[in-house]
Amino acid sequence: MRQDDFDYAIENTHVIVAPEQQIATFGSTSFNFYLISELMDRVDQVRIRNGKIHAEHPQILTPEHYCRLLLEGFGEKAERYVDQLRDPARKIAVLRYGFQFRKTDLNEQTLRDSIDAVINRTKQRVESANEPLSAIIQGVDDAWEVCLLKFTIDLVERSSGGNLGDFRKRGLL
Repeated sequence: MRQDDFDYAIENTHVIVAPEQQIATFGSTSFNFYLISELMDRVDQVRIRNGKIHAEHPQILTPEHYCRLLLEGFGEKAERYVDQLRDPARKIAVLRYGFQFRKTDLNEQTLRDSIDAVINRTKQRVESANEPLSAIIQGVDDAWEVCLLKFTIDLVERSSGGNLGDFRKRGLL
């Protein structure tokens, strides 16, 4: 994939329906996705891919954690240097999210219709089935996995503030 193809996929990823829930702070969360894309070489042919994204609960990675990783195999001078770094960095923490995309959950269907009609039918189906953990994403067919990854990263960004708040409430940060 060329850089232009990658950029095009990112720019043309649109979330039509977002999951009502964010990534759970203290448990796993599974999201259904429906990724809808037009076939580039055929008129009025649309592909729907649906499957699941499994998000593991976020983990707190503190500066102490990073310092321990950095010091494996290093000597006393390195330890002194890292000690100097620890004090200003104590207030920094990073959340690590783990995702699994299981292609075994993937279904694919090609329809002969306009993309707007397919999006509307999919939206009605998700709403009538009451699927609050579902997302409908419009993307690019050849780079659909890039579109799905963009959606996933955006979901992490949306969830991180709430997750950090939950960790603070429990005194974990």
